[in-house]
Amino acid sequence: MIPERYGVINQDFLDVMENNPQCRKFAFYGGGGSGKSCFVGQYISKKLIDVPNIKILNVRKWLPALKISSYQLIVDILTDWGFPVGDNHNKTDHIITNKNARIHFSGLDNPEKLKSAEWDIIWIEEATDLTPEDFLQLKIRLGRSIHSKSPKLIFTFNPVDQYHWLITDVVQRPDAVTVIHHSTYHDNYLNLSPEFIDELERLAEFDENHHRVYCLGLPGVLKNIIYTNYVIEKFSPDIDPDGYGLDFGFTAPMALCSVKFRDEQPYITELLYQTGMTTRDLIAWMDANGIRKKIPIYADSAEPDRIQEIKEAGYNIKPAKKDVVAGIDRVKSYKLHINNGSSNLISEIRAYKYRENKDGRVYEEPVPFHDHLMDCMRYEIFTSRGPIKKRKPVDTVSSRAQTSHLFKI
Repeated sequence: MIPERYGVINQDFLDVMENNPQCRKFAFYGGGGSGKSCFVGQYISKKLIDVPNIKILNVRKWLPALKISSYQLIVDILTDWGFPVGDNHNKTDHIITNKNARIHFSGLDNPEKLKSAEWDIIWIEEATDLTPEDFLQLKIRLGRSIHSKSPKLIFTFNPVDQYHWLITDVVQRPDAVTVIHHSTYHDNYLNLSPEFIDELERLAEFDENHHRVYCLGLPGVLKNIIYTNYVIEKFSPDIDPDGYGLDFGFTAPMALCSVKFRDEQPYITELLYQTGMTTRDLIAWMDANGIRKKIPIYADSAEPDRIQEIKEAGYNIKPAKKDVVAGIDRVKSYKLHINNGSSNLISEIRAYKYRENKDGRVYEEPVPFHDHLMDCMRYEIFTSRGPIKKRKPVDTVSSRAQTSHLFKI
């Protein structure tokens, strides 16, 4: 029996694909929790099972980010559908096959692997990470052969920036072979928890722009972004970091990151971002994933019972300092190096902004949404490094009194 989670394909999305067989490009964009990525994962999984010889590419800007997002989604869908993934999964080359049909998973951080290939379907997840040049390279590898029937290039993304090329050149200027589909959480209402829906709807109380992007699925206006002092890089996480930051969750994600200072600059890696985890689940995950017990974990101090439970399991966990304004100032004092596999961390930091009401008043506090790894990062850096030390103002009167004898004749 197919589990309900992945067994029911959203008919509204499916109609978009099936009613436009002549179209080559499909842009699914909109708000959080709208079900667009889940649908595309189901759609291409079904193609793998049903269509002999089909060649599908699932791509993101960075392969490590792909592995923990749409790659894992498709593995979960196929597994739930009873497809023998383990017997048909080349984990080295990141390919799932079904006889002569295949899904290849790749990042654009190594474009050489894609140069000689062509595809019947290309799915670009988190398409806002791509440049127009990336898009061009993919487009010329779509359905070049006369044997390719109805090739499709599929985008999925949240419209965070109204000036992004996907908005200005694709959504606002569609051509005859492009279908644009906008969705919000209303299109996926039955699959969402009441807590998540309430969190989305309450965004209007905190920040107009976040409400536009994540609740209404409309292009955002990037203003008052908190962190611009970062680079996204490829590096190997250190097995002995200086510390970990932990933000508790259950309905919201349980989030964990590591921080390692090299030459007085923090290198930050997302380690965990998962809903539905109890404290016991978290401890089991840390035991299984090599989290070092002696290295300090700085956790949300509002959860003393959970901190104590983790401490009793042998981990060096401590309550984090939670002065948000001073913590942000400390994090802003460094050049941040973000691991390119940290997909949720990257998504959060790009949209992390100061709260602004409908009248345009900006508050010295962040919007409390989509910020779990932002909290983790701040917990570790601020608690371990402390606030920025401000120089004492010079008392010019006493200074002159102390040195005036030097100028006497």
